[in-house]
Amino acid sequence: MNKKYFKTNYIMIAFALLFACVSCEDDLNTTPRSEDLATAEKVLTDAESYKQLLAKCYAGLILGGQSGVDADQDISSINGGFSSYLRLLWNHQELPTDEAICAWNDGNLRDLHDQDWNSNNEFVTAMYYRINLEIAYCNNLIQLTEGNSEFDAFRNEARVLRALSYYHMLDMFGRGPFVTEKDRVGSFFFPEMATQQQLFDYVESELTTIENDLMDPGTNEYGRADKGLAWAILAKLYLNAEVYINTPKYTEAITYSNKIIDSYSLEADYENLFLADNHLRTNEIIFPITSDGNNSQTWGGMTFIIHSTVGGDMPASESGIDGGWGGNRTTSAFVNLFPDATGTDSRGLFFTEGQNLEIGDIFNFRDGYALRKFRNITSTGAVGSNLSFPDTDFPLYRLADFYLVYAEAVLRGGQGGTTSASVDYINELRERAYGDASGNITEADLDLDFILDERGRELYWECHRRTDLIRYGKLTGGTYNWPWKGAVADGTSTDEKYNVFPIPSSDINANPNLSNISGY
Repeated sequence: MNKKYFKTNYIMIAFALLFACVSCEDDLNTTPRSEDLATAEKVLTDAESYKQLLAKCYAGLILGGQSGVDADQDISSINGGFSSYLRLLWNHQELPTDEAICAWNDGNLRDLHDQDWNSNNEFVTAMYYRINLEIAYCNNLIQLTEGNSEFDAFRNEARVLRALSYYHMLDMFGRGPFVTEKDRVGSFFFPEMATQQQLFDYVESELTTIENDLMDPGTNEYGRADKGLAWAILAKLYLNAEVYINTPKYTEAITYSNKIIDSYSLEADYENLFLADNHLRTNEIIFPITSDGNNSQTWGGMTFIIHSTVGGDMPASESGIDGGWGGNRTTSAFVNLFPDATGTDSRGLFFTEGQNLEIGDIFNFRDGYALRKFRNITSTGAVGSNLSFPDTDFPLYRLADFYLVYAEAVLRGGQGGTTSASVDYINELRERAYGDASGNITEADLDLDFILDERGRELYWECHRRTDLIRYGKLTGGTYNWPWKGAVADGTSTDEKYNVFPIPSSDINANPNLSNISGY
């Protein structure tokens, strides 16, 4: 695909036909004005206009507003840059864990690392509304293409993206309002609440129903959904099924991991997966959230991820940006997953100059090692097209993850895989990391604790750690503590309720059908 094409158009979508809403609470159920419905008839005149509407479903994963740089923000209660789906997802999946800690004191952001948020936390609220808004975008396209076979492919892509957001609702909130294209725009109602079981069943059913109708891996335009994305969501759904619905589905996790393993191959150089030309790495990257420095400008997304991780003595120019924001770095517990911080395992992209390993002051960027995983520099050394807004795409799912899903599911008793194949897959990752076989393991080395640590080494800062720690029973409680967990310097036990986030009190008060999981 011409990467720039899809991005250029998705910020020029005729949005009036969506909902005439930009925010939260009842707004997601706002009845469109009659002139908006007329606008839809006028705007959706050909395949290209429907494609632009589909593009908004993708844009919703990274942009925070309707125009400019997060201008005309989507969610009224929080700045458009803060409310980017990717930025919120990263904060919620990384800050409550050992992988990241932020030096900023914006609002109640610190609550995420302290694990003491509540139903009024503005960032948790924004994540909840962003998920629901993305579902609404997808529902809208599915409704408007209903009965028109010309747009079956667009509709199926929107269904996959909707399933992704419902998966995030399941994983992060454990329940939530349930709305599909069958709930017609123009009618006011209180959405029913879906439980963990209902969300699980829905995501599973949606994806298994349409997977064969999606394009084969690598045959759709770059950045668009295909069978690979559906397989990836299903594999992760099944890997975590024992957490979500108290029923193991490890055999199914192996089945879908095998589909992915048979369709993709590892990129030779680990660092290339996180650079400004990582759109060339479709052999390993299954689904990216795309970013373009000139055509999808936002203070969220990859702008946030790259700028926020540069500070102290780190030269911003080496990350291809015009300045660091001095925000996110990591904890000593994460550093200790590596044999050393000097490069034996090349995945440990630490910046240590002028940085302290231990964190005495959360709000001092120099406390805690910095990481330079994502950069706005290409594999040839060229700087991205814009120093403020990166070209680097976010690899939401990639093959290496599913090597490790396969191995873990085998160890947990799933059928359809072998321990010897698991070791082979892991050694492929480690040979890439070490440059030779010196880091290889044997079957005797392979256990669940090793898998969790290897997932950290391979996948850190890619929005997996919170979910992984929950699956191992280590996010909350006192089995595993890291610096500043529970707002204590050495870390402390936290309440089990923090395995999920609460539905915002504003929505609980507005919709009598909703309730929170016990503890909130």
